[in-house]
Amino acid sequence: MTVSALVSGGKDSVYAAYLAETQGRPVDELVVLRPEDPDSMMFHTPNLDLVALQADAWGKSFRAVPVHGRGEAEELAALEEALAGADGWVVAGAVESSYQWSRLLRVAGRVGRPVYTPLWRKAPGRVVREEIAAGLDIRLVHLAAESLGPELLGRRLDLELVRTLEQGAADGARVHVAGEGGEYETLVVDAPFFRQRLILDEAEWDVRPATARLTVRKAHLAPRVSVGPVPRSS
Repeated sequence: MTVSALVSGGKDSVYAAYLAETQGRPVDELVVLRPEDPDSMMFHTPNLDLVALQADAWGKSFRAVPVHGRGEAEELAALEEALAGADGWVVAGAVESSYQWSRLLRVAGRVGRPVYTPLWRKAPGRVVREEIAAGLDIRLVHLAAESLGPELLGRRLDLELVRTLEQGAADGARVHVAGEGGEYETLVVDAPFFRQRLILDEAEWDVRPATARLTVRKAHLAPRVSVGPVPRSS
C-alpha cells in the first residue's frame, strides 16, 4: 500500500502530509502535478521544482507528473494518471476550495483510492496558526491581492502577519487568511520533521500591477540549525 501526498511545496500540502504521518498514515511519496497553465484552478504553480528538495530533506520519494495541455479536462486526466497504479491513501491540503476537493474525490474514487484531507473545513486562521506552531518556516512567494504589497515577497509567515491578514479581512479586504483563493501562495523552506533545510541561493522578483511572484532559480539543502537554550547571564 502506497500513501501518496499531493504536495505543491506550500504550507497546506506539506502540513497535511505531516499530519497524515502523525495520524497513522505514513507518507511514502510526495507527488507534484506540473501544469502548463500558470493560472491553473486546480494546482499550485510557483516553484514546483523545489518539491524534489523538500522530499529529499524529509527522506521521502518524489514523483512529478506533467499536465499536458490546459483546461480542466487535461488537469483531471493528469491527476488520474498520478493516482492510478496504487491503492493507499491520497493526502491533500485542501482547506475550503470545494472546486479542488470535489474533483480530487471524484478522480480518487474512479481509481479506487481513499482521500485524507485533515485540514478540510477547519477555520483558516486556526490552520495557519497550527502550521506556524508546528515550526514550519513558511515564505510568501506569490501575491495576488491589493492589500498585499510586493514588499512581502520572501517574508516569513508569522503570527503578526496572520493578525494583519485577519484584520484586513474584517475590514473588508478580499483576502482569505489561508490564501485559499490564490491571494497568496507559499513555500516551506524548513520544518522540524525535515532532516535538512532549503537555502534559496538565487531568486527572481516579478512585480506587476496585479501580482508579484518570487521565482527561485537556484537552491540547495543544508543542515538544520539547532537553536539551544538562551544562556543565563551571571
